[in-house]
Amino acid sequence: MAQQNTIARQELLKENIKQNISNIETQIITMKAGQVAPKHLHPCPVIGYIESGEVLFQIEGEEKKVLKAGQAFYEPKNKNIVHFDNHSKDSDLVFIAFYLKECDEENIKFSK
Repeated sequence: MAQQNTIARQELLKENIKQNISNIETQIITMKAGQVAPKHLHPCPVIGYIESGEVLFQIEGEEKKVLKAGQAFYEPKNKNIVHFDNHSKDSDLVFIAFYLKECDEENIKFSK
C-alpha cells in the first residue's frame, strides 16, 4: 500500500495535577436547559469533556468562560466552582466527568 492512513490527534487539555491517582470514577452528567449548579468544590481533581450543549464555567478568582461541545475542562482539587451552569435555555447540557482520586474522596461537596 503506497499511502498510509494517518491518525489525527488534537490536544484538548493539558494540566499538571500533582497528585497520585489510585482510581478514576467516570460519569455522564446531564443538566436540563437553564439548570444552574450550586457553588461547589471537588475533593479530587476533575477532568471533563462537553459532549453536547454549552456550560458557563467559572473557578473562583478566575474569569467566566463558555465551554462548548467538544471542549475539555479542569476543576482543581478543593477550589470553589462558582459557575457550572447550563448556558442554554433551550437545550440540555451533557458532559463526561473523570474524578481522579487518591483514595476514597467524595466526588463533590456543595458550598453554603
